[in-house]
Amino acid sequence: MSNNKITVVGAGNVGATTAHIAASRNLGQIVLLDIVKGLAEGKALDIAEAGPVQNYESTITGTTDWSKTEGSSLVVITSGLARKPGMSRDDLLAKNVQIVKEVSQNVAKYCPDSIVIVVANPLDAMVYTAAKVTGFDKKRIMGMAGALDAARFSYFVASELGVSSQDVRGILMGGHGDDMVPLPRYTTVSGIPIAELLDKQTIDRLIDRARKGGIEIVNLLGSSAFYAPAAGVVKMAEAIIRDTKAIIPCCAYCKEEYNAGGFFVGVPVVLGKDGVEKVVELKLNSEERAEFDKSLEHVRQLSAQVDKLL
Repeated sequence: MSNNKITVVGAGNVGATTAHIAASRNLGQIVLLDIVKGLAEGKALDIAEAGPVQNYESTITGTTDWSKTEGSSLVVITSGLARKPGMSRDDLLAKNVQIVKEVSQNVAKYCPDSIVIVVANPLDAMVYTAAKVTGFDKKRIMGMAGALDAARFSYFVASELGVSSQDVRGILMGGHGDDMVPLPRYTTVSGIPIAELLDKQTIDRLIDRARKGGIEIVNLLGSSAFYAPAAGVVKMAEAIIRDTKAIIPCCAYCKEEYNAGGFFVGVPVVLGKDGVEKVVELKLNSEERAEFDKSLEHVRQLSAQVDKLL
């Protein structure tokens, strides 16, 4: 078992599921923290008691005390309001900025050497918030979005083709919202571009479903998804903790890259022990570039709103 200490902030659906999956992967000592007394403690105990059945040995502590997080090498911020039917991710901005601001202040105080993965929505703006408040090196701040969106897109492609989802490698870029940019040219099935296997009309339909994947679940559940988002977080966390150098789409800081000009936006990156170790620059065609620039502009607008709220 790894000696790493992982703090998951927020013991709601996403946070608790993240803690459970991370424990099942034996990623290290896990601290589950929440402001509601008893919530994190109860869920942590429940997860720990599943260990003998699922054959994991991770130590899991539930707490309301930030001092218990000291020494964490990785912090996952899931705190924040979840979407309800009829809400966009942007609708959560003002409230979640304040929540993520307070959490980030505590992260800077108690976990100054940690790498931070943000999950709260609107994702790109919340990553920007965490970066501004913590003052951490920007390669140590990132957001979980692309790992989830790529998984959804890959699942839809696999289901359409009737093939194993393990053979599909999906790539998405841009902000985590309805203007995200799935890239069918770079999406493959066992190395075969999906354009060789599906017609354009079908691909466009799958892209549209991927963009609306979050609200599809919100409308069914009455609240946000949590199994797939938590799995996406742990995929990123494992790449960092085990230093695998995996290429995963996530929200990362880009300045010269893609001519982004200094914003956090969804791009493929290499993840390792230092966090975002490299942004992978794909050669986008004119249509892809236009879609990415449109999505990036939305991210810039949200970031400007954050500046006014902090």
